[in-house]
Amino acid sequence: MAEDRTPVSENPLPAVADEPPWWQDAIVYQIYPRSFADGNGDGVGDLRGIAARLDHVCWLGADTIWLSPVFRSPMADAGYDISDYCDIDPLFGTLADMQALLDAAHARGLRVLLDFVPNHTSDQHPWFVASRSARDHPKRDWYIWRDQPNDWRAAIGAGSAWTWDAHSGQYYLHLFLPQQPDLNWRNPEVVAAMHGVLRFWLDRGVDGFRIDVAHCVGKDPSFADHPRCLAGEPLAHFNDDPYSHEVLRGIRRLVDSYPGHRVLVGEVNIRSTATVVQYYGAGDELHLSFNFPPLDAPWDPVVFRTCIREVDALLQPAQAWPTWVLSNHDNERHRTRYGGSLCRARAAALMLLTLRGTPFLFQGEELGLQDCVTLPHERVDPGGRDGSRAPLPWLQAPPHGWDGARPWLPFPPDAGELSVATQRARADSILHLYRALIAQRRASPALRRGSWEELPSPPEVLAYRRRHGDDVRVACINFSAQRQTLALAGQWQVLADSDGVPVPRRFAGELLSDQALLLQPVEAAS
Repeated sequence: MAEDRTPVSENPLPAVADEPPWWQDAIVYQIYPRSFADGNGDGVGDLRGIAARLDHVCWLGADTIWLSPVFRSPMADAGYDISDYCDIDPLFGTLADMQALLDAAHARGLRVLLDFVPNHTSDQHPWFVASRSARDHPKRDWYIWRDQPNDWRAAIGAGSAWTWDAHSGQYYLHLFLPQQPDLNWRNPEVVAAMHGVLRFWLDRGVDGFRIDVAHCVGKDPSFADHPRCLAGEPLAHFNDDPYSHEVLRGIRRLVDSYPGHRVLVGEVNIRSTATVVQYYGAGDELHLSFNFPPLDAPWDPVVFRTCIREVDALLQPAQAWPTWVLSNHDNERHRTRYGGSLCRARAAALMLLTLRGTPFLFQGEELGLQDCVTLPHERVDPGGRDGSRAPLPWLQAPPHGWDGARPWLPFPPDAGELSVATQRARADSILHLYRALIAQRRASPALRRGSWEELPSPPEVLAYRRRHGDDVRVACINFSAQRQTLALAGQWQVLADSDGVPVPRRFAGELLSDQALLLQPVEAAS
C-alpha cells in the first residue's frame, strides 16, 4: 500500500515578531545521512539512526540540522541524482520515518533543512524517461536537448557535458554525470512541478532548503562555446546566467509565503565573493549563501585574513548575512587540510564560532576527525570524495556504535580515541571545546550579531573585535608554531582557550603555538 503523501503538519517553531530572522542566530549542523548513524544494522546510516542521535546535536548546542539528500535515487551520485523528489529512498527509510524525524527534531527545538536539487534529476526519473522516449513527447522540453553539442564540460569526469541519446537522436545536457540530466527551468511546466516539490516538503513542516548548485539552473540560451570550457574547466565552476536569479526569485516568493521564516541556503559554488553576493539579490533571492574560499584554504593567516576582510567589505553594504564553513561532504575535512594537526583544528573551531555570520558545522568536525583512507576496492564516490564521508564513531570499541553489517566506508583514523563517548568523558576534548564555544556564542549578542573589526596584530596572528552595544569580545588566533605576543589596551579575561586550558583566567598577552583565545574585557566580566 502506497504511503499517504498529503500535508500533515505546519512548522511548530514560528518566528518571534520584531526579532531578526532565526537563521542569523542559528548554528547549523550538516548531517550526511549515510554516515551519521545506522538504525537498522545494514551498515548504512538512515533516518531512524538520525532520530536516535538527535540528542547529540542538542547537547552540542546546534539548533538546526541540514540533511544531505535522502530522496529516492539510483545513487549514481550519492543521492544527488533524484528519481522521486517526494519519496524517501528505501536505503534511508520511508516517508513515515521522515515525518517522525521532523517531529522529533521540532520537539527538541531543532529546525530541519532538506537538500533541494533543482538543476538536474536522475536519468531514471519518470520525467526524463518520458522526455527521451520521443522528440514529440510533451515532456521533451523539460530537459535540454540539441542536435549538436557545444564545448561545455561536465564537473564530474571532466568530459563533455553532452551525451548522445541514440533512441531519440539528440544530445542532452548534464553539467555533472550523464546519469544527471539538466532540467530546463525556462519551461513553465518545470517551474510549476519543482515548486510543487517545495510545497510538498514545506507542507510537511521542513524549515527550509539548502539549494544544490543554485547558480547552475539558468544557462546561456545561445549555447555559445566558452573559452574556459575549451581549456578544460567545467561550466559548473563559473556558470552565472542571469536567468538563475529569476529562478531563485520565484523560489523565494514561494518560501516566503509560508510562516516561520523558512530559509533558503544556496550553494553558489563560484570562487568569487563579489559574484556570490549577487545571489542574495535585493533581499528577494537567497537568505544565505555558502562562502567557499575557507573550504579551500590552508592554515594560513594571509588567506583567512584576506577572505574575512573581503566578506565583510562586500556583504555589509549589500545587507547580506555571511556564512562560514570549514568542512563539508564535498571537500577534505579541514583537519586533514591543515596537515592533520588537532591543535590547528581546535583553533579553527574558535575562529569559526566567533566570526560574524551563521556557522555551519559538518558532522564529525566537532570530534576533530580526519578523512578516512580508502583502498581502491572500497571507493564509492565517482568524484573521489569518500574521505570526508566516513562513518561517525559513537563508541570507543569497534564497531564504534555501528552494530550489524560492516559500514559502507572505513572509519576515520583514531576512531576509538575520537569517538563521541570517549570525548564526552574528557573535559579537555575538542568536543567539549565546540560545546563551550557554542555556549559562549549563545550568551553573547556581540558574537551573534555584533560588528566585526580587525585589530592590529603580528603577521602570524589574526585578531578581531566583535561588538554589540556594551557587549564586547575579542578573538585571536595564532597561525604559527611560535609563541606570539598580542598587545591589547586594558585588561582582558580568557573565556575560551583552544588548548583546553581551564577558564576563566587573565589574558597574559601571549598566544602559544596554534592557539586561539576568546577574550572579554575584565570590567565587563566583574
